[in-house]
Amino acid sequence: MKHLLNILLLLAVTNIYSQNEIKGTVIDANTNETLPLVNIYFPDIERGTTTNDTGHFSLNNLPNGNYDMVISFIGYKTQSLKIDIPSKLPLNISLSPSAIEMEDIIISTPFHKLQSENVMKVEQKSIAELKTSGAISLADGISNIAGVNNVSTGMGIGKPVIRGLSSNRVIVYTQGVRLENQQFGDEHGLGLNDAGVESVEVIKGPASLLYGSDALGGVLYLNPEKFAPMNSDAGDLNVNYFSNTLGYNANAGYKSSSDNFKLLFRASQTEHSDYKTKDYRATNSRFTEQDFKAGIGYQDNKFKTDFRYNLNHSKLGIPGSIGAHSLAKSPLLPYQNITNHVFSSKSTLFFNNSRLDINLGYIYNDRKEFEEEHHHDHGAEEEEEDDHDDHDDHDDHEEDLEAALHMKLKTFNYDLKYNLPELGKFETIVGIQGMNQINSNYGEEFLIPDAITNDFGVFGTSHIHFNRADVQLGIRYDRRTLDVPNLLNKNYNSFNGALGVKTNITEKLVARVNLATGFRAPNLAELTSDGVHHGTNRYEIGNVNLNNEQNFQTDLAIEYKRDYLEFFVNGFYNLVNNYIYLLPTGDVINETPVYQYAQNDARLYGGEMGIHFHPYNVEWLHIESSFETVTGKQSNNNYLPLIPANSINNTVRVEFERPWLTQGYSFIKLATTFKQDNVSDFETPTAGYSLLSAGIGGNINLFNNETTIRISGTNLTNKSYFNHLSRLKSDGIYNMGRNISIGISYKF
Repeated sequence: MKHLLNILLLLAVTNIYSQNEIKGTVIDANTNETLPLVNIYFPDIERGTTTNDTGHFSLNNLPNGNYDMVISFIGYKTQSLKIDIPSKLPLNISLSPSAIEMEDIIISTPFHKLQSENVMKVEQKSIAELKTSGAISLADGISNIAGVNNVSTGMGIGKPVIRGLSSNRVIVYTQGVRLENQQFGDEHGLGLNDAGVESVEVIKGPASLLYGSDALGGVLYLNPEKFAPMNSDAGDLNVNYFSNTLGYNANAGYKSSSDNFKLLFRASQTEHSDYKTKDYRATNSRFTEQDFKAGIGYQDNKFKTDFRYNLNHSKLGIPGSIGAHSLAKSPLLPYQNITNHVFSSKSTLFFNNSRLDINLGYIYNDRKEFEEEHHHDHGAEEEEEDDHDDHDDHDDHEEDLEAALHMKLKTFNYDLKYNLPELGKFETIVGIQGMNQINSNYGEEFLIPDAITNDFGVFGTSHIHFNRADVQLGIRYDRRTLDVPNLLNKNYNSFNGALGVKTNITEKLVARVNLATGFRAPNLAELTSDGVHHGTNRYEIGNVNLNNEQNFQTDLAIEYKRDYLEFFVNGFYNLVNNYIYLLPTGDVINETPVYQYAQNDARLYGGEMGIHFHPYNVEWLHIESSFETVTGKQSNNNYLPLIPANSINNTVRVEFERPWLTQGYSFIKLATTFKQDNVSDFETPTAGYSLLSAGIGGNINLFNNETTIRISGTNLTNKSYFNHLSRLKSDGIYNMGRNISIGISYKF
């Protein structure tokens, strides 16, 4: 593989490089001993290395400018330093021991800061951390982040909810580009797999300044896995088994890098049977998924580029009632057959003390939905616990079936940001963003019509450094046009701004205050629907007179952090003008209740709080507790739909090392969800419940390679319960019962 990369290098256009180089040494601040294997990383340049056995490091072929350098090592406080390149003198860096986990760079915000330096509060979790909880899917995993839930249709379909807002009010970014996959539907899932994803970041609150229309409620930002370090290669194999669904997911990847070229690829396969509750299996909650990711990058001291491709294909059963039980994996009718293609390109041109970032994306979403046909009696074809046939009879005839709903959504988006040279205390970014989107119908049913959507936005934002405070501010203008041939042509526009302040009240106490406005133009479903939406069992009628949703949110975050104690309180108040919602009319068409889109002002308020305690001199013990709450009301004091119930999570975690085991851990968690009786006119209250989980894992050496083993159990008491955001609640179908998951990751 390295020979192939060298051939590509010889074929490339030769560039003349300046030999910018930095060198340095990293030591323990208490003992002055040098530290090996410390991570040195420049997030803006995407170049890094590690210290050698004597604590020394060097990096060459770097662009001119002033860049953040992040130094991180397990058991030490992460540092971020501003480095002028070229650097004339070797760097001497001291790291202080700390029981607090290492910090990572926040990518979803424009200035790529550590969270401790960030003006905006952003939640970040690694996929490896989410996997320890035993999550079956990515949507299931992110619901472990404070303030984040998901509207679920079984285990295969889930969409993120951030502080009570979801669907088109939450933007999802993958591979650095905005994901568009018909997210207006409650039963339309993410269409993404966690294989090849390194971490998840969540911006809670309006992020329209950075991302434009639809970022009214927040942003879910998925960071893809990094390429291999320079002049190295690596591979890994990951397998996870789930007892409840008798399911598995497996993926394998390989990556390699030379001085300038780098590549990676990863393939995964997922299959699950119907999930099991205490009393029955949820018929047709089964699903299968195949995923492939690939990337190629090139970098020198003036230019870097990263091209990635993701193909995701899934077949997702739609549960509706409890029928015959089966352990088959292929869905029955009705089911969704969805293919997502995501092409992305991220490039940076480096100038003296400034740079231009160019992100381009093309997303091709092919959605097919197949309905039940009376001449296919699948229930009679399956016997109780019959696991000898993983392919239901309808698969043999799928070529003969016509998709009742078939939509293709093709989206091109672009994002250009110019990072101006720093001027005194000011870091400033200006940019433009836009999108062209074409929706086409090919089935006999129409949820939304053929249409063309165009977005254009221009913005500027600055980060200002003061001695005791950091300030971030910005302004943005957006315009959206919707063109539905022979039906409507709409234009929407909005100015939005944001102001945030982070200040150190004391050395250990930090406060963040953020004020921001956001907007969302009504989507095609809200404007033009006129028919039965089978996924929600409603006859939905749109309203072409809907206006922009416009909001103003105040967010206050207080954090107290010592070596052995962390405490945080986040509070928010979100005022949304012209909130769009579905209102039952009381009529019935084709034996289906009629709902019509309407608008009313609304407000959401609540927050999160938590504590993380390490007893002094008992650094291996971690005690964590968090609480989250959100309330959503219309101006007439009626409650908003799909608002998650209040919850509290308590976790005790133990970390340990053995001669044969590194980074060992075990945990026990009790998650309590309270009764939700603040419900909208067409919801019913949901009883509270508590779920017990536990897990153990760590790294061992197998055939001279690192191997990670994880064992976890969720809902260990096998409790029957309804989550308020489960779409199967109205059908009387419980959420999943006890599940034991086993995961193995082998690096080579």
